[in-house]
Amino acid sequence: MAIATKTSASGQTAPGSDPAAPQQRGSYWITTFGCQMNKADSERMAGILEAMGYAPGLDEHTADLVLYNTCTIRDNAEQKVYSYLGRQAQRKRTNPHLTLVVAGCVAQQEGEALLRRVPELDLVMGPQHANRLDTLLSQVESGQQVVATGEHHILEDITTARRDSAVCAWVNVIYGCNERCTYCVVPSVRGVEQSRRPEAIRLEMEGLAERGYREVTLLGQNIDAYGRDLPGITPEGRRQHTLTDLLRFVHDVRGLERIRFATSHPRYFTDRLIDTCADLEKVCEHFHIPFQSGDNDVLRAMARGYTVERYRRILDRIRERMPDAAISADVIVGFPGETDAQYRHTLDLVEAVGFDAVNTAAYSPRPNTPAADWPDQLSEAVKVERLQELNALVETQAKQRSARYAGRCEEILVEGSNPRDPGQMMGRTRTNRLTFFPSSRPDGSVIAPGDLVSVRIDQVRAFSLSGAVL
Repeated sequence: MAIATKTSASGQTAPGSDPAAPQQRGSYWITTFGCQMNKADSERMAGILEAMGYAPGLDEHTADLVLYNTCTIRDNAEQKVYSYLGRQAQRKRTNPHLTLVVAGCVAQQEGEALLRRVPELDLVMGPQHANRLDTLLSQVESGQQVVATGEHHILEDITTARRDSAVCAWVNVIYGCNERCTYCVVPSVRGVEQSRRPEAIRLEMEGLAERGYREVTLLGQNIDAYGRDLPGITPEGRRQHTLTDLLRFVHDVRGLERIRFATSHPRYFTDRLIDTCADLEKVCEHFHIPFQSGDNDVLRAMARGYTVERYRRILDRIRERMPDAAISADVIVGFPGETDAQYRHTLDLVEAVGFDAVNTAAYSPRPNTPAADWPDQLSEAVKVERLQELNALVETQAKQRSARYAGRCEEILVEGSNPRDPGQMMGRTRTNRLTFFPSSRPDGSVIAPGDLVSVRIDQVRAFSLSGAVL
């Protein structure tokens, strides 16, 4: 990444700046909607923009380039994007030099239709084109209005991401998804699975460790599918490249203290993976495994490819090998045709498992998905009522799970200051519980981001902890 230079009000390079740096193009602002994959894409695009000579802006209302990295997994997220775009389009009518970009899943889904709806846009680009942002912007600078949503092979990352954290980093290991869940738009907007080579992943992780990063989260839309598009069979007759093999391959990267991965799919979550996670010291005891419904008939309609019984066996195996492991999940209520009895099966599963956290959502019909056209759609009132009841149960469960931390000493990786209290630092347990604690040790020494500290937990809440540094 090029060294960021000072920018004057006109956007030109200020006196005394690095002559080797690229010509300043002004300021940029990125707003990210959606999942961890989108956040990782935004960091890479920010790195590209800074290498081109853009500097981080103060806010989206004054930046010279505004980029919305969008999510289409839920209708409300999509509508929020259009609300933001409306304000920027109005701004561009009085400031034609503003560059307006829509990236991500809404861009891929809508394509040229976005230009008809918001003609002020300069660039519409799908998630497969994130690494090409500089090339696409050069076309914009030549006076073109660009739409990049075609199928594209994702090349290895050759730019340095502008990371939001100096301690924890995302590392993409597989792009796209080959599943065909009947409610999900992801395969149509993120394309087919494309796994990165393990050597390239390790090289990126080594570079992060050299820059002081202590934790890496390996990312994939369906990370358990990692490697099935890569060639190679072992002498035992199994695939040579799996998530299990990747974890073993990168585990000894010097300087890294913790490794996480997300998001998993119960169809591919194996005992071999569980045993590997239990055996490898750096792999954290936190697993995010969506179940989506607690009813087998609904799961079949969703085309999820597993049963509730299969899902329960996975969690039982995890807790057998790692009794203190944290389990989080995703769930949808109000799927087309879901009866009250089927919904109650979901509540039963949540109550029986005791999740540490659950991302809940009411079903939202998405374009180009089979379930969106089914006749047995549920009313919004029913979906909202079920979601509220589920959320109350999830919070109760989370409080019960948090109670086990009371009085314990937990190893916390310090991520930074508490934005609400400058006298506190915050970080996470290995099980991913957010934890707050004083910014100095009992001897008066200052705690810094990246430190590993031992904290005695004095207060427990549903989704966070507080304590004293030992």
